Amino acid sequence: MHQIACEQIIAAVRNLCINANCFLPGDVRRSLCRARETEASPVGRDILGDLTDNYRLADEERLPICQDTGMAVLFVELGQEVQITGGYLEDALNEGVRRGYVDGLLRLSVVADPLRRGNTNDNTPAVIHLRVVKGDMLKITVAPKGFGSENMSVLRMFKPAATLEEIETFIVSAVEQAGANPCPPIVLGVGLGGTSEQVMLLAKRALLREVGAPHPDPFYAEIEGRLLEKINALGIGPQGLGGSTTALAVHIETAPTHIAGLPCGLNMSCHVLRHASAML
Repeated sequence: MHQIACEQIIAAVRNLCINANCFLPGDVRRSLCRARETEASPVGRDILGDLTDNYRLADEERLPICQDTGMAVLFVELGQEVQITGGYLEDALNEGVRRGYVDGLLRLSVVADPLRRGNTNDNTPAVIHLRVVKGDMLKITVAPKGFGSENMSVLRMFKPAATLEEIETFIVSAVEQAGANPCPPIVLGVGLGGTSEQVMLLAKRALLREVGAPHPDPFYAEIEGRLLEKINALGIGPQGLGGSTTALAVHIETAPTHIAGLPCGLNMSCHVLRHASAML
């Protein structure tokens, strides 16, 4: 049995919150640089240049890449042979978020009630997705989610007789309607299957995949490529000012579903696709 103290978890989450907001992952950086080389619009190329300058400056100065440092979304994989000591896992995760956002001088964006509002003043509570997995390790991924892109999330419950063409048309139309709101170029997470709540989680988990890495199933990899072409043909472009780079990638994740349904969920990330992980 591998024992992990709550203080270790708190320290790890604190650092992950700061690092995720200040250091853009390498795959996202490379994707933005490639997009700048291939972008057809001069304005679009200039904007992509500004975006790359921004993440480099954030890295050098240890400043947030974006002013919206988001809600802290945590993906936690808890090995079944791990024993948490010195407190409760959920409390430790939230305390790590509190310290990360307060100590890191990150914007505090969480309100305690959706209607009555009232800032919690420490960016907690976090959104925690927990999986119990094999092994004796604890993996924590912090993925801050800004709401310019989160507000563009879409759920549609298709009938099982829906055609692939209908589903693709819905996905492309959703991106077209979102326009400049999610701060493109976006990465689009697509969930297919499961239930209404599961499919939206699939879409969000899809954003954690290496940018542009194709789906392991060639059938879905082909759909991802076709959707990316259609989305970039919309001409929305970087920051919505026109161009050939509306999306950097489309990632699809699937799950078994009921014979009477075909859920489809969409979750968009802005060009600042932030996440950082630690293994304890």
